[in-house]
Amino acid sequence: MNTQSHNVDPNEVRKFDELASRWWDPDGEFKPLHKINPLRIAYVDEHAELAGKKILDVGCGGGLLSEGMAKRGASVTGIDMAPAPLGVARLHQHKSGLTELTYFESSAEQLAMTAASSFDIVTCMEVIEHVPDPVSLVNACAQLTKPGGSVFFSTLNRNARSFLTAIVAAEYLLHLIPRGTHEYERFIKPSELRHWGVAAGLQFCDISGIQYSVLNGEFTLGADVRVNYLMHFRVPT
Repeated sequence: MNTQSHNVDPNEVRKFDELASRWWDPDGEFKPLHKINPLRIAYVDEHAELAGKKILDVGCGGGLLSEGMAKRGASVTGIDMAPAPLGVARLHQHKSGLTELTYFESSAEQLAMTAASSFDIVTCMEVIEHVPDPVSLVNACAQLTKPGGSVFFSTLNRNARSFLTAIVAAEYLLHLIPRGTHEYERFIKPSELRHWGVAAGLQFCDISGIQYSVLNGEFTLGADVRVNYLMHFRVPT
C-alpha cells in the first residue's frame, strides 16, 4: 500500500508503532492521553450525545477514545494506519469485552470512497497535526458524516505559547510525552481549522480549550484555546 496516497506520513506511523505496547499504561508515555480522554468523551457526549450513535474514530491508535465512547452506549468503528496500535486496540477490546466496537486499518480518505454519509459522529482527536494534508482529512471527515451529524477535532494551536508548552515543556522539561512526538510547523491555528471545516461544507458550532495545570498535573476544559483545543462542527441537514 502506498501510504502517501492515503494522506499518511510513514514516519508518523513508525513513531506510534514503536510506542504501541505502552498505549494502555496510564503512567507511561501516553499518560496525558489517559488524563485528557475523559474530557474529550464528555465534550463529545455533551454536544452530540453518544448513546445509540454510530461513530467513527479516525486515528484511533490503541483505542482509548474508541473504548470510552463505546462504554457510553455508542457503536464505534476505529480506524488507523499504524498496525501495531490497532493490534493493541483489538487485544484490549478482547479484555474489556466490548462488542459494539470494530477496528480496521484504513485512512479516512480511503474509507470515504465507500462509506460516505455513514456515521452520526466522526471524531478525529490529536491526528490532524500528524498528516501531510490536513485539508484532505477535514474533507474526508465531512464526507463520512451523515446530514445532521457531528464532526469533532482536537489539535494544537500554533503560536509561541503552544511551542513552549507542548514541545519544550511537555517533551523536554516535564517528560510528559516522548521527544519528537510533535512538530511545531504542523500545529494548526483555530482560524485555519474553522476555515477548512466551513470550506468542506460543515457548520462551525463550538471551540473549547484544554488547559494543563503544572500544580496538580490535571487537565480541564475552558475558554483558553492558546495551546490545545477541541472544535465541533455539524453537517447541514
